[in-house]
Amino acid sequence: MKPFLGILPVVAICAACSTTAPGADVTRVSADGQTPAPPGAAPGTCWSKRTEPAVIETVTQQNLVQPAEILDDGTVISPALYRTETLQRIVRERRETWFETPCPEVQDSEFLASLQRALKARGYHVGPVTGTYDWLTRRAVQTYQKEQGLDSATLSLAAARQLGLVAYDPSLIPPTPDI
Repeated sequence: MKPFLGILPVVAICAACSTTAPGADVTRVSADGQTPAPPGAAPGTCWSKRTEPAVIETVTQQNLVQPAEILDDGTVISPALYRTETLQRIVRERRETWFETPCPEVQDSEFLASLQRALKARGYHVGPVTGTYDWLTRRAVQTYQKEQGLDSATLSLAAARQLGLVAYDPSLIPPTPDI
């Protein structure tokens, strides 16, 4: 009797269908300053954090405890004794990178469809334009931002501006000097 394997492809396909709501890992800064956010973050702004773990190196070394005793004719009376020591050291400290993000209420289906179209136009999004923050969109956002120096699938405000999804506030742009 053959086992029934008809359900496996459906399970594999549905695993790829899962979506994560945009802003699931985003924090809005409260007016009382009790929300975890970077120092100086303005109330009402939204932030996310990327945490990179520390890199620890493990080194095993042999340390000589007692040298070998060897006669003049080369005969070994007693071999050398070594002690094995394992040491760990931190190569790179743990790092937390805060970055501002568009707030979740901005990231509706119309915004997400525009995000997908902008990423598709630049060759990052390979799936259909669905208006959902599916795994293809998360992967495209992460690939796009990684080239900018941020390895995160959460859309940053800087990336949203670069993609033309969020307008710049003209009052924040310094004036250009007249030449």
